Amino acid sequence: MIGAAFRGALGFLTRLPVGHGERAFDAFRTTPAAFPLAGYVVGLLLAPAVALPVPAPTVAFSLVVGVVLVTGVNHADGLADLGDAAVVHGDAERRREVMADTTVGVGALLALGVDLVGIALAGLALAALPVAGAVVVVLASEVGAKLAMATLICRGTPSHEGFGSSFLNEADGRDLWLPVVVALPAVALGWLAGGSGLLATGSALIGAVAVALAVERWAAVTLGGVGGDVLGAANDLARLAALHLGVIAWTLW
Repeated sequence: MIGAAFRGALGFLTRLPVGHGERAFDAFRTTPAAFPLAGYVVGLLLAPAVALPVPAPTVAFSLVVGVVLVTGVNHADGLADLGDAAVVHGDAERRREVMADTTVGVGALLALGVDLVGIALAGLALAALPVAGAVVVVLASEVGAKLAMATLICRGTPSHEGFGSSFLNEADGRDLWLPVVVALPAVALGWLAGGSGLLATGSALIGAVAVALAVERWAAVTLGGVGGDVLGAANDLARLAALHLGVIAWTLW
C-alpha cells in the first residue's frame, strides 16, 4: 500500500517518469504520509543546485530552475489562482469562480513573481552557508512543504466537490500524526550538518506547518474551505517560508 502511495505521490508531485496508474493514485490519495515521503526525493534532487561550487547568483538561478524542472507547474498554477482570488472583490463563491477562470490576472502575476524572486533570494542566502547546511535546509524545506499539504488534507474542510475534496474526504485530524513522524527525520538530519543545522531544519519544518495553518484559516474564511488550488499554493508558500526561516536560523545562531 505505502509503496503504491509513494509511487503515486512521485507521479503527481514531481515530473519524474515513475509511471503511475489509477491504483497508485488512489493509494496516494488516501495516504497523507506519502506527501512528506515524496518531499525527501524532491529535496535530494534539488540539493545539487545549492551544493555546486559556482557563484552565488548561479546557485540562485539553479535553485529556481531545479524547482521548475523537478516539480513542474501544478503547484505554481494553484498559487497563481490563489493570487487572483485574493485580490478580487466578492464572496467565497465569486472568488472560487475566479480561481477556476483560465485568465491570468494581476494577482496571479504578483503571487508567482514573489514566489520566484523569493526562491532566488533564498538561493543567494543558501550559497553563503556551508554546503552541508544548505543541503539540509533545502531538504527540510521540501519535506516541510509536502507536510504542509498533508496538514491541510488532514485538517481542512473541502470548499467544494472537486479534486481537492477527493483528498480531504479521505482523512481527518487523527491521521496527521503519521505525516509528522515521517517528516521528523528531515529535522534530525540537521544535526549531521553541524553548526546550527538542527535549529535551521527545525525552523524550516515549523515554518512550513505554520504557513499551512495560516492558509487553512484564510481559505476557510475567504473561500469557504480548501480546494486543489489551495493545496498547491500551500506547497509553494510553505517552501518559501521554510527556506528563508532555515537560513535565518542558521545565520543567527
